[in-house]
Amino acid sequence: MKDFLDDDFLLKSKTAQVLYHEYAKQMPIIDYHCHLPQQQIYENTQFENISQVWLNGDHYKWRAMRTNGVDESYITGDKPDREKFRKWAETVPYTMRNPLYHWTHLELQRYFGIKEVLNGDSADRIYDRCKERLGADSHRVRGLLAQMNVKKICTTDDPIDDLAIHRSLKADPSFDMGVFPAFRPDKAMEVRDVKQFADYVAKVEAVTNVSVETFSDYLSALKKRHDFFHEQGARLSDHGLEEIYVEEYTEQELELIFQKALKKELLSELEQRKFKSAMLVYFAEWDHERGWVQQYHLGALRNNNSRMLSLLGPDTGWDSIGDFSQARALSKFLNRLDGNNRLAKTVLYNLNPGDNELMATMIGNFNDGSVAGKIQFGSAWWFLDQKDGMTKQINAISNMGLLSRFIGMLTDSRSFLSFPRHEYFRRLLCDLFGDDIEQGELPNDLPWIGKVIQDICFNNIHGYIDWPKP
Repeated sequence: MKDFLDDDFLLKSKTAQVLYHEYAKQMPIIDYHCHLPQQQIYENTQFENISQVWLNGDHYKWRAMRTNGVDESYITGDKPDREKFRKWAETVPYTMRNPLYHWTHLELQRYFGIKEVLNGDSADRIYDRCKERLGADSHRVRGLLAQMNVKKICTTDDPIDDLAIHRSLKADPSFDMGVFPAFRPDKAMEVRDVKQFADYVAKVEAVTNVSVETFSDYLSALKKRHDFFHEQGARLSDHGLEEIYVEEYTEQELELIFQKALKKELLSELEQRKFKSAMLVYFAEWDHERGWVQQYHLGALRNNNSRMLSLLGPDTGWDSIGDFSQARALSKFLNRLDGNNRLAKTVLYNLNPGDNELMATMIGNFNDGSVAGKIQFGSAWWFLDQKDGMTKQINAISNMGLLSRFIGMLTDSRSFLSFPRHEYFRRLLCDLFGDDIEQGELPNDLPWIGKVIQDICFNNIHGYIDWPKP
């Protein structure tokens, strides 16, 4: 019987162990999609305790605590940090076979050297040990990143963000890690709530000093922001969508829809879809013009619990997998861009595991040989970011594409303690390759397969993005 979370965790064969320890483990990390607060990177924040860095904003843990019967006052409420941690510690034993159980103990080991299992009995001891370690300079935010060998991070930023923190980080001679913005224009195209949209347009006017009276004005203002993001080092965009929108539209229709939205007149479902369809095309064309990578996160059914949404707001743990039909619209969208020679490098993420093979084959339709791995099936996302989900995603690429050209893992996280998820992915990857070698399904060519693994871990994403020059 193996020890829990030993050095060969998830590595079932000797070959897998060699692949991980001699090839994958040493590779740096590029986290090309996350939600880390860059303000805390700039300030090199020192957290007072483990609850502040571990529980604040982590809706994965929040959902588990609620399922375990923990009152909301210990989750998003005003209970003291130590009491919140105790409630999480009491929940952890019930998370067995959920990825949270592995992640929790990996993070305690990697950042704090704690190998004790977390539960109600160990909660106070572990809380105090973490608090002591967090008091050291090595466990300020920048130290936490350095411990995991993080070299580059891409945050997620609204077009109206001033990116002042990104500029300050770039100008800081004491900080040599790359922190880059990514253009996330979801609010710029969301016209379901016309009051919120009209308010957003006013903010676009203010930040661009452009008077927005027509749809053309609006596009000009947003293009100005896109250009500004490029100047500040952005080389990626990102969209969080239920599905791709591909309704037919005319410029006259778009102007009428835009004017209605500005007047806060409710739009029909078809009008909303036409507007979103057009905006997606414009954003994609700008990305191609600038040589960016565009990302599409598809399939989340968000804010299902209206009662809790009204109490706590979005991104607090009330989202789930949706069952949207993706194939035909995605094909039409990519084909339109490709036909006009406006298709940028593209990463597609799906949330419904039933769409794995769909995505793995869709990318092959538009990989035209101009760039290795131009269109990517992105890493297992959100609810699929676990052992089974990652394995299925890796196998789908392997069976229907070229796993060797995959750009690998990201955290998609708001926590500075999430980077062992890269290790988790790398161990699974090495175990799959190791098993194939042991079974005689792949040659015992460790130098070549080790190189492929290193490419997936780091080299592919490093070469995929046209990073700004230092």
